[in-house]
Amino acid sequence: MQTYDVVIIGSGPAGLAVAYPLREAGKKIAIIENDLWGGTCPNRGCDPKKLLMRGVEVKKAAEAMFDHGVSGQLSLDWPQLMAFKKAYTDNVPQSTEAGLAQAGIDRYEGEASFVDPHTIAIDQIQIRGEKIVVATGQRPAVLDIVGKEFLRFSTDFLALAEIPQDILFIGGGYITFELAVIAQAAGAKVQILHHNDQPLKGFDPEFTADLVAYLRTQGIVFHLNTTPKEIRKVESDYLIETDHGPLRTKLVIGATGRIPNTESLNLTQTAVDFDQHGIFVDDHLRTKEPHIYGIGDVLAKDVPKLTPVASFEAAYVADAIMGDQAAIDYPVIPTVVFGHLKLARIGVSERVLQEQAAQYHSEVIDLATWYTYRRLNDPQSQIKLVYDNEDKLAAVTILATIADEVINDFVYHLGAQVSAEQLKKVIFAYPTPSSDLTALL
Repeated sequence: MQTYDVVIIGSGPAGLAVAYPLREAGKKIAIIENDLWGGTCPNRGCDPKKLLMRGVEVKKAAEAMFDHGVSGQLSLDWPQLMAFKKAYTDNVPQSTEAGLAQAGIDRYEGEASFVDPHTIAIDQIQIRGEKIVVATGQRPAVLDIVGKEFLRFSTDFLALAEIPQDILFIGGGYITFELAVIAQAAGAKVQILHHNDQPLKGFDPEFTADLVAYLRTQGIVFHLNTTPKEIRKVESDYLIETDHGPLRTKLVIGATGRIPNTESLNLTQTAVDFDQHGIFVDDHLRTKEPHIYGIGDVLAKDVPKLTPVASFEAAYVADAIMGDQAAIDYPVIPTVVFGHLKLARIGVSERVLQEQAAQYHSEVIDLATWYTYRRLNDPQSQIKLVYDNEDKLAAVTILATIADEVINDFVYHLGAQVSAEQLKKVIFAYPTPSSDLTALL
């Protein structure tokens, strides 16, 4: 039986970010993957989605300038856009595995299953790890309704050879909003069905409502406070029975959350504590088996389950394995709903802001008249700055076509704790979104 200093289960961004620094430090490393080398994000998640979104951004930016010096009609060519995506994604598994091989990291393909706290079986092979890192990520949750076998998921959407005439999304989170924007821009009639009146629940409700209103002007139909009861195949269509009547479509995408990949791990052969939300770890990312760590989306945790968070946890665990260190200290984490019009936030969570409303106050600034947004012809742009009772900036939400760029500027102020006074001593390139920062603060 092969014995390794560290065995890593999962080759996504988290697993890779643990493997390479430990190998460079001279550790004997094995990594196990049961699907595509590289994991969800670069193969069938955030990276391919953002590649497709680039076509949307270009189209919508041009449309914003119609009658302002730009003319003509633009449309998305779906097969060409998919070819653009595939030119990147098709090489990910091969290049990922080749990189691991070049680094001298042993690779195993198959389902990993604990035999005991130090031994892992992969099919008929068993290996031993002095330390083990679980980084198996998540997969889409399947809505438990009659006809659930007709549901398709984000992975299926990102592999569509053609865009259907009609698409209905069930769920009101990031995945639905982002894929719905891509589908609508590509020519599909899009419906979104959500069980309550608050989609994107982690964001400011007023700004979410403004985003929904904008998407409605683009032709996306929202069915809020609507619960699906059954899905039936009717000729070439799907009929979704809801508590407010039937809805008809050509394709149903389920986006009702994600669940951790823990079932096949056989964790009951260890002392690792877990539930339907994921694996539990302490503030050093250790499970109840101190030599077994958990990182990334497989964890049951309050911090956002995002790729850069997983990479941050991986870097922490790599350092921890090489020597003792303090408990993990998460920085402020920006989050973005991508689209042409983007919604982004950073800082104290919306849940805390609502539960402790008396401790905070805010101001909303209409950015539409600011030069940066006039230049982009972005009339929906606005920002909310939330302060605590000591007038210290606590959270920021921005709705704008460049919200993803602007929110990163606030990482320095909120995360690196660069004061407003210090920022006022910085000269930014002008005119740029960053040069607005000192005026906002």
